[in-house]
Amino acid sequence: MIWIVGYLLAIGIGISLGLLGGGGSVLALPVLVYVMGVAPKPAIAMTLIIVGTVSLLGVIPHARRGNLHLKTALIFGTATMLGAYLGARMATLPFITSTVQMTIFGLLMLLAAGLMIYRTMKAKPSSEQEQLDSTHYTKPVCKYCWLWLMTEGIGVGVLTGLVGVGGGFAIVPALVLLGNVPMRQAIGTSLLIIACNSVAGLLGYLGHVSLDWHLTISFTFLAGFGTVIGAYLAQFVPAAQLQKGFGYFLLLVAAFVLFQNRGNLHSPKQTSVYQQQLKV
Repeated sequence: MIWIVGYLLAIGIGISLGLLGGGGSVLALPVLVYVMGVAPKPAIAMTLIIVGTVSLLGVIPHARRGNLHLKTALIFGTATMLGAYLGARMATLPFITSTVQMTIFGLLMLLAAGLMIYRTMKAKPSSEQEQLDSTHYTKPVCKYCWLWLMTEGIGVGVLTGLVGVGGGFAIVPALVLLGNVPMRQAIGTSLLIIACNSVAGLLGYLGHVSLDWHLTISFTFLAGFGTVIGAYLAQFVPAAQLQKGFGYFLLLVAAFVLFQNRGNLHSPKQTSVYQQQLKV
């Protein structure tokens, strides 16, 4: 029964991605850990596969519309992929326990939820084009923005490899501010970068964790199926109210994750559990 619930949640994650265009994949890790019973470190590696696959599916319509900035994707993506691989290798160190990873994940989920709620507080334009055109970020004060772009890329990549988050909430502003990429292209390009990050992060985990491939493939398929449903429903459902409600839901999930991992950051038991997960 619990697996049925988990698979229904996988479809729900996909639907939220299709409706909101992002953010839903951050729920994959909590579902795998607290519903499907997967240990955090393997669950993070599995999340990278799920997030990467769903992001790659999202790239297809953007590529057809010419909304990919390949030159910037190459520069920024190279830095994020390096960071993702390094983050995944860091995760295999003995002092990076599962509790540490889940705590960092919970804090990042709080940040993503806060940004999602903040955006819904602004007046929404009447059309998608007006919404994209009205999105402004404060111009950066830097002489060599490309250097900051690569620096942030490494930082975002490390978080991707360490806790499995896609990092779209940080990648899109970086592309607009530092890469001078138009908003529409930044969204499509970020999906391509997230997919590449997931591959690099997964390479860092291979050989160090044992993956449940049956669960990974089935979960990914159902999330992808849900994305198609969500994309269809998006034309009938107002995204603004959904995004606000989803943001508050993320706050609750983040609070639950942090509560579950309270007081265990330096627990010897966590370290021993981690060592049992390693394949020597």
